[in-house]
Amino acid sequence: MTATPAFQMIETNGIRLRVAVQGKGPLCVLVHGWPESWYSWRHQIQPLCDAGFRVAVPDVRGYGGSDKPEPIEAYDMVSLNADVVGLISALGEQQAILIGHDWGAPIVWTTAARHPERVRAVVGMSVPHLGRGERPVIDVLKHLYKDRFFYQIYFQEPGVAERELDADPAASIRKVYYSASGDARAGNGGLSGNNKPPGAKLLDGLPDPDPLPAWLTAEDVAYYAGEFARSGFRGGLNRYRNQERDHALMPELSQRKIEQPALFIAGTRDPVLSFVPGMRLSDAMDPWYTDLRGKVLIEGGGHWIQQERPAEVNAALLPFLRGL
Repeated sequence: MTATPAFQMIETNGIRLRVAVQGKGPLCVLVHGWPESWYSWRHQIQPLCDAGFRVAVPDVRGYGGSDKPEPIEAYDMVSLNADVVGLISALGEQQAILIGHDWGAPIVWTTAARHPERVRAVVGMSVPHLGRGERPVIDVLKHLYKDRFFYQIYFQEPGVAERELDADPAASIRKVYYSASGDARAGNGGLSGNNKPPGAKLLDGLPDPDPLPAWLTAEDVAYYAGEFARSGFRGGLNRYRNQERDHALMPELSQRKIEQPALFIAGTRDPVLSFVPGMRLSDAMDPWYTDLRGKVLIEGGGHWIQQERPAEVNAALLPFLRGL
């Protein structure tokens, strides 16, 4: 594990976030996804600081050392956008560069779209911005995967996935991380569960890697497992349970594009890009941006791209940031 940065407890939008803050210069806010933490950005913090940026890396609400509101609706996208905007203000800035991965990518994309005056530029990893469709995304997924397991559908019933994942956080992390990585063998089912019936559980059939892939050490697993042992998985899972609510609360996203300088980074083996059969999501994103300065697809990389391929991610990220 890299050196642990200095943490601050920062009040924003009525809650407190634990935030790793380091460096001096223009503010970059790095937003993680599921099931992760600030630690997911451990390979980016020091390089960004060395490049002249001030870096703020929160545990998203529901995770790690941050507050964990109980209601499911406390994890809607409007609330998460407000957390980010409040964090920028709490750090004394009017604007920030936002960088997000997995659910962190929709958080930063929608913050940029809904609060454009607060966002200087935006980088999303793994999940492109595709606007707002006629139906909530979860409704589309339920139709597409009506005859087989899909993890987001499995996550909808409160308590079900929590019981499975909380039983052994270390095993959950190992299996979930490996199954969506570029190292996983093709056809093992992964998170999309292509080989599993609708009644399966998330971890059914997922290999427990031994040895671990080189990018995920035993120390890394222990850190994540310790965080989820104390927080539980519930807060992060509640993000998936707000997709209908998000759709209702943000009608403006049907038309609004990302106007700031933008960059997209993903691995060619990221299963997210193939969620919609017959379509590669990164091919459908271009109309939703007015200043998309690059789409970087890292050959052989999987879902956890900034952890799996940190050197290549940083090599794409730093020139974009310097070019602002």
